[in-house]
Amino acid sequence: MLTFEHVFAGYGEAIVIDDCTFSMAEGESIALLGRNGVGKSSLLLTVMGHTKLHRGSIGWCGQDLAKVPPHARAKAGLGWVPQEREIFRSLTVEENLTVTALPGKWDLKAIYALFPRLQERRKNLGNQLSGGEQQMLAIGRALMLNPKLLLLDEPLEGLAPVIADELCLSIERMIRVEGQSLILVEQHVEQAMRLTHRAVVLERGRVVHNAPCSDLLSDLSVLEKWVGIRIANG
Repeated sequence: MLTFEHVFAGYGEAIVIDDCTFSMAEGESIALLGRNGVGKSSLLLTVMGHTKLHRGSIGWCGQDLAKVPPHARAKAGLGWVPQEREIFRSLTVEENLTVTALPGKWDLKAIYALFPRLQERRKNLGNQLSGGEQQMLAIGRALMLNPKLLLLDEPLEGLAPVIADELCLSIERMIRVEGQSLILVEQHVEQAMRLTHRAVVLERGRVVHNAPCSDLLSDLSVLEKWVGIRIANG
């Protein structure tokens, strides 16, 4: 579904994504891991067309993604939830969800089933929501585009543990029950790997490890080397 072939991309003449190669199939989910500043968010921005592609190719469902302008990539089947969330604060929850919606299985009923809090707050304005509720709304709005692939950039950042756990359950349902293809950038590494099928580890914009999450969870030396963290076995 998505392929990166020797991609070099960045901002102006600065290269951030450096000879990056990986691919993912429809229905697959990936945890994109690495230390701060290695290019994880920039990779998502590259998928969405917000960096300069210097070299390489990006394939999307059989077409050259470089030929799809950024403003058309949502209609091409890409959904993106940036760290900043960027909800419409002066619109109600329901208005946020429906203002850019496209037809498909992710409709209001499905979003409210995934995020019951949003149904409870459906008449509240965006600026009346907690941080966790805003994150749910941002994800729900992206899903209402009915994307083939959903990109999540650190959705758990700054959330209280109980809200983060609730959000993780919703992400797990998206993947395990609904079969949503997804790339997850997350500093909570263990949670990310327990949610997704495969881990792709970046270092200086390049893929240095690509394996099923179960493999990494059973052999943590790679995480200690490239991510700089230790996770207790079991």
